[in-house]
Amino acid sequence: QVQLVESGGGLVQAGGSLRLSCAASGRAFSTYDMAWFRQAPGKERQFVAAINWSGGSTSYADSVKGRFTISRDSAKNTVYLQMNSLKPEDTAVYYCAADPSAYGSGRYFGSHYNYWGQGTQVTVSS
Repeated sequence: QVQLVESGGGLVQAGGSLRLSCAASGRAFSTYDMAWFRQAPGKERQFVAAINWSGGSTSYADSVKGRFTISRDSAKNTVYLQMNSLKPEDTAVYYCAADPSAYGSGRYFGSHYNYWGQGTQVTVSS
C-alpha cells in the first residue's frame, strides 16, 4: 500500500517556475514506477511525465518536453516535477500516481496506476 501527498502548487506568472513534490509512504516506494498527470477544468486527465522505479528512464508528454523534468529521491520517498517556462495552458490540478509495474507501454495511461494523490492546483496567469 502506498499513500501519496502532493505539494508545491500555486499561482505563478507565465514564464515562471514551480516544483511539485509527491511524498510517498510505504517501504516499497523505491520499487514503484511514478508519474504525474494533470486535469484542467472540463478536460480529461492528461499524462505529463513518468519515471521508472530506478530513475533511469523518464517519459514526457510532447506539450511539456524540454520544460518539465521529473525526478525521484528514494532516500526521501519523494518524486518531483520541476516545471519551467510555464504557460497558461499548464493550468490544472496535478496528480501524482504510483504503481509497481506501470512503466511499460501503458505508462501514459492513468488506468495503469493503482495509487493516486489528492492533487495540487497549479495556476499560470498570462
